[in-house]
Amino acid sequence: MTMHDWLWPGFLAFVAVVLFFDLFVLHRRDHVITTREAMKTVAGYVALAMIFAMGVFYFGGKDRGAEFLTGYLIEQALSLDNIFVIALIFTYFKVPSEAQYRVLFYGILGAIVMRLSLIVPGVKLVDQFMVIGMALGALLVFSGFKMMTSDEEMIDPGESRIVKLLMKTGRVTQEYEGSRFLTKRNGVLFMTPLFVVLVTVEFTDLIFAVDSIPAVLAISNDPFIVFSSNVFAVMGLRAMFFVLSGMMRTFKHLKTGLSLVLMFIGLKMLVAHWIKIPSPLALSVTVLLIGGSIVASIIARKREEQGMQS
Repeated sequence: MTMHDWLWPGFLAFVAVVLFFDLFVLHRRDHVITTREAMKTVAGYVALAMIFAMGVFYFGGKDRGAEFLTGYLIEQALSLDNIFVIALIFTYFKVPSEAQYRVLFYGILGAIVMRLSLIVPGVKLVDQFMVIGMALGALLVFSGFKMMTSDEEMIDPGESRIVKLLMKTGRVTQEYEGSRFLTKRNGVLFMTPLFVVLVTVEFTDLIFAVDSIPAVLAISNDPFIVFSSNVFAVMGLRAMFFVLSGMMRTFKHLKTGLSLVLMFIGLKMLVAHWIKIPSPLALSVTVLLIGGSIVASIIARKREEQGMQS
């Protein structure tokens, strides 16, 4: 068996070990996650991603390495909007702080399975049919333009069709029962509100995947690169939530940067049949747009604070 044959099962086993260690060793007891603890966890996941990236550069070459880093960076940036929506969901359902990490953990497991089922066939379809690649490119350009021009809208999780459907079953308890998703009442299985929250988070991730997966498919035609970059970004999403959920509006220009990234990646996919944009160049443009939007947000924030003080 060659090294390539071990690639997928080896990576999936690695992910399983990391997630097992995270939930059953580091966070085996439900508790309120402090910002300091979350920052350490985020640093750990970023370090793992960078070590993995060095391995991709070493074994796969600079193009594959640049593709992985570009995909990882795009996924991390797009996850910020996802974090904001999850924060709204937790606030609406009044999820106990000590149960939030567990919801996010199982949400991440579902997201990984979902991405695996979408990415592998997605790469094959894009490779075989040019029209699909162009359609995804057009979708990204449209998504980027829509993100840039749309006004901020408050999302009401209670109006979600999936939430209404679950509530109509009459099998949802009124109160939380610790970190349980299901419970029995008189021998009958009931869903707890935490289960409704978990389903809502999974459905939200599916919606965000419509943008994120095509964006990485536009970066690389290697399903392993696309999947691994997605997984590394998704694994750190839980800890990132506890770091950023309280200051989501600090980076007010990030949405503009993300919009430009989506449109750039979409155009890259649209012209791929005629013009090949090098992976290192795509990585540089992505870093410049996202990094520039963050710096612009920080500068704007400082000016606002100085204006309030004067």
